[in-house]
Amino acid sequence: MRALLLVVFFSLLFCITIASEYVGSETCFQCHPGKYNDWKVSGHPYKLRPAEIAKYAPLPLPRGYSWDDVSYVIGGYKWKARYIDKEGYIITTLKDGTKGENQYNMMTGEWVDYHPGEKKAYSCGACHTTGYSSEGHQDNLPGVVGTWEFGGIGCEACHGPGYEHVASGGEVKPVVEEDSSLCGQCHVRGDPNTIPASKGFIRHHEQYNEMMASPHADVLNCVTCHDPHKRAEFSIKYDCATCHGNEAEAFEKTEMAQVGVDCIDCHMPKASKSAVAFGPYEADIRSHLCEINTDPEARMFSEDGKFANSFITLDFACLTCHSNKDIFWAAEYAKDFHKK
Repeated sequence: MRALLLVVFFSLLFCITIASEYVGSETCFQCHPGKYNDWKVSGHPYKLRPAEIAKYAPLPLPRGYSWDDVSYVIGGYKWKARYIDKEGYIITTLKDGTKGENQYNMMTGEWVDYHPGEKKAYSCGACHTTGYSSEGHQDNLPGVVGTWEFGGIGCEACHGPGYEHVASGGEVKPVVEEDSSLCGQCHVRGDPNTIPASKGFIRHHEQYNEMMASPHADVLNCVTCHDPHKRAEFSIKYDCATCHGNEAEAFEKTEMAQVGVDCIDCHMPKASKSAVAFGPYEADIRSHLCEINTDPEARMFSEDGKFANSFITLDFACLTCHSNKDIFWAAEYAKDFHKK
């Protein structure tokens, strides 16, 4: 029976891979169930889903639309959901033509505007799908730029096509790249030597830009701290105290530590925005800049607001919680902070 099952499995695999060397994450599950299960509850699989799957999430739709009007959903796991119509264009109006109210923010349950009223092609497949090619139009949808093997970021998006690995019984090894540049293929925006910003916050998917600008750039990589298979908040392998033991030990005796303040509350504030800003110095993604500039005259952003500097300023590090204080109080309090 076992031999028969193996014959069936590899026969099916051969059929699947005649046109493609990608085998799909479900195939990886057969030998790597732990990694698969971690990945399955991360955000990566849900970057792009067909409507017939996403509708069971469940997710609300822009007013007036039914699931028959939607081909794909972008996201819809943690931060926000956007919708692609049957022609492959991102929906930017309500069904009656009213512009906007087309992005659903998960944390607040609010509808907000995203490129309201524009005819906007879907061109994000390189970082939302697995096995992406910039040629052609997926499902022959004219508004979709490129094609892919699987929606969402699957195992093979990082480890490469899996056919040879599976067919060889594991003899051919998959790609295992621990350099930050792998994550930086998608967790980047524009020139990685800059940190683009907008409306008072760092823009989202810029962790690589920030990391390269931080003091950690030459000594750490993304997977030093993170297990890339897991959802970010559950992925930490090593925390700040692993390397900064003296500072952490001193901080544990402070009044801040006694009330539950952690390193990342100050050194990795939510200075980046994907969907929602909760206040002038708090959005919904933690910064990876880490270094705090304690000069009260320092500015987080360029004069035109289009780029962030390579450090965290005291308004983001301190005033999110100490909202009744000012920047000069923060500068004074920050002196020898880890020993207070």
